[in-house]
Amino acid sequence: MKAHQYIYPIQIMSQVFCVSASGYYAWRNRKPSIRAQRDALLEVHVKAAHEATRHTYGDERLHAELEANGTLISAYKVRVLRRRLGLFCKQKKRYKCTTNSNHNKAVASNLLAQDFSVSRPNQVWVSDITYIWTNEGWLYLAGIKDLYSCEIVGYAIGERMTVALCVAALQMALLRRKPKTKLILHSRGSQYCAKEYQKRLKQAGIVASMSRRGNCYDNAPMESFWGSLKNELIHQKSYVTKQTAINEIVEYIEYSIIVRADIQVWGISHLPRR
Repeated sequence: MKAHQYIYPIQIMSQVFCVSASGYYAWRNRKPSIRAQRDALLEVHVKAAHEATRHTYGDERLHAELEANGTLISAYKVRVLRRRLGLFCKQKKRYKCTTNSNHNKAVASNLLAQDFSVSRPNQVWVSDITYIWTNEGWLYLAGIKDLYSCEIVGYAIGERMTVALCVAALQMALLRRKPKTKLILHSRGSQYCAKEYQKRLKQAGIVASMSRRGNCYDNAPMESFWGSLKNELIHQKSYVTKQTAINEIVEYIEYSIIVRADIQVWGISHLPRR
């Protein structure tokens, strides 16, 4: 009736819809209920979080993101509002192989053996290399993740998938974390078998662990972070230059580190782990 009040008289529409004209005017002049006002405010927060996470978070992760930012909302309400607002995730992928297990270099024992249970920081790190396409060519990203905090402790980006790239990521991890106790670093691929890399591990007192050919399950935590990075950032963009890609990847990783730090400080343990 309100939408057509300038086309048809209210009295006629009241008769057609079997309602009183006074009832219509009372409804039109009534203030929104407290619940309606709160839902309108929550819709703004949900929209903002959806945009901030680049349209890539589902109901659970978006709920965790909202609560981490101080918005009191239930997971059910997030799901309802997302459907009402028509907010959905978008994902796509492009594949490139980055792990070369066909080599004759010495391989360390598999000390991880798909056992991801840890009791302290700097007990087990996992490492891997992934790729990013730009209009100027491929970029390669080496990363190291702490299984306890689920934090990326070291990373490096380069134009070639080299041993130096992995060493640079390791150097950052050592500078940032300065591990004092026994530490296992699990990896796979020819770059991690190189003498230069193994020498750096020994100098730092780190015990190497490696998966055998065709066994990628031990690196699942690292692959999980790569999946989040690509679904939430890389696959939502078309990078013209390598430098643009580098800047955004660094921003994404550093933000994820801040989020993990907040979890440890404030005890928000229900946030989804990457």
